[in-house]
Amino acid sequence: MPRSLEEMISTGQAKMTRKAAQMTSSYNAAKSRMKTGYGATPFGPTRKANYNSAIDAATHRVDAEKWARNYGAKMRE
Repeated sequence: MPRSLEEMISTGQAKMTRKAAQMTSSYNAAKSRMKTGYGATPFGPTRKANYNSAIDAATHRVDAEKWARNYGAKMRE
């Protein structure tokens, strides 16, 4: 029997909640790759320095409740 939309939302929200710490860890580990990739662009040193500062200051957050609301709203369209 197919699952209801509410069951799918609940399952997805629980999965995201369980994976939140790993998602944040992966994001933080990728920061150096982000800066390296941006450093290869043709932009000038000021823009690159500003980007690097922004990446260093950025924090990753996981909002499983927001995801559930948005996913449910999108699937009901």
